[in-house]
Order: sequence, then structure tokens, then C-alpha cells
Amino acid sequence: MNRFPRMQTGEGYSELPVASTEARTSFLTQVYGWMTSGLAVTALVAWALVANPELMKALVGGQGRFLLLIGLQLGAVIALSAAFQRLSFTAAASLFLLYSALTGVTFSTLFLIYTHTSIASVFLITAGTFGAVSFYGMTTKKDLSSWGSYLFMGLIGIILASVVNFFMHSDGLTMAISYIAVLLFTGLTAYDTQRLMRIHESGQASGRAGSKLAVYGALQLYLDFINLFLALLRILGRRQ
Repeated sequence: MNRFPRMQTGEGYSELPVASTEARTSFLTQVYGWMTSGLAVTALVAWALVANPELMKALVGGQGRFLLLIGLQLGAVIALSAAFQRLSFTAAASLFLLYSALTGVTFSTLFLIYTHTSIASVFLITAGTFGAVSFYGMTTKKDLSSWGSYLFMGLIGIILASVVNFFMHSDGLTMAISYIAVLLFTGLTAYDTQRLMRIHESGQASGRAGSKLAVYGALQLYLDFINLFLALLRILGRRQ
């Protein structure tokens, strides 16, 4: 499962050049900085809409408008992923922030379903889990690349099960999907973090190209975080 641009490297870590600690720190600072910026944009947009019910109703009121927002979200993330190599750094960063803002619009509806306290609590749980697992992916000596195919199959399975449940409306299946999603996106967090480290060690994460790779890496981790948060919220969140 390769969700990053292809690298011309060998399978083992021993074949990769050793990069300086300073360069690695700089690259990871960019990645997590962009990811944090994306989460901040999502949170600010969601909160602004919650504080303005009329604006929220105008943007997400009605099934048609809500589905249009979902379509715009998918379009932004597909464009960023598919056309990454051709995009400039400015275009990539703009698409990432646009996607984060659109996610904030759709996330505003969560405040109508769950209590504000439980949303905040689950966010903190997600942040702690994500941080610990990402640190593991960053520091482990184990090669996690073999996880890729299994994680990809799990992702496809969750998507198919979610489509089926859209018509079944089964609470039991919803919870089962949520528990599996927690395991899946926890694994993806470790996998993607190590993948970022390997991109850096390959020597590709330098200069302007490195800045663009940092945005793309931030998108992957942002998606892991958001999906982990949603899964945990379905399990632990308290409804209004």
C-alpha cells in the first residue's frame, strides 16, 4: 500500500543514505506543523458554524447540499493525491487547507449529534493515541511496510461494509465497523509515520520538493487522525 509518491529505494533501511538529525527534525516539523494547521482550520470552521446556526443551515441544510459538500471534499483530496507530482507547493498547500475547511463544515453537524464535552474528550483521547502510535512508527526498528497490503484490504472492507450499512441502518454493524476502524487507523498512523521517515531518509525531502512532500505527508496523517477520531466518537461519544 503506497499512498506516497514512489521512491527509488531498496527494501531495507541499510540501503538508504543516513540523513542528519537536523534535516530530519526540520522535515518532521513541517509535516506535523501542516497537519496541526489543517486540524486547526477544521476546528475553527466547525466552531464558527456552530456559533452561527443560520450559516450552518445555509451550508449543510438539506441532504443535497450536504452531499455536495462531501463531493467537494472527495474532489479536493483526490486532486491533491492524484496530481501531486504536477502541483506546485502553493497549489498543494491551498488544496490541503481547502479540504481541511470543507471537513470543518461537515464536522459542524457533529455538534448537533454529540455533546460538546464528549467531542472534546474524544478529541483528547484521539490526540493521545495518535501521538503515541506515531512516535512508535517514528522510532521502531521493525519494518512496517509488510502491513501495507493488509491495511489496504481492511480499508476496502470498511468502505464496503459502510456502503452496505448505509442501506441496512444496523447499529450493531455500525459499532463493529467503528471498532475495526480504530484498529485500522491506528495501524495506518504507525505505517504512514514510518513511511514519512523513509521518504526523508531517501533524500527526497529537501528544498522545495521537501516542502511539498511535507504537505502531502501531513494530509496522510490528517486523514488518519480524522478517521480515528470519528471511529472513537461513534464508540465513546455521548449523544445530545
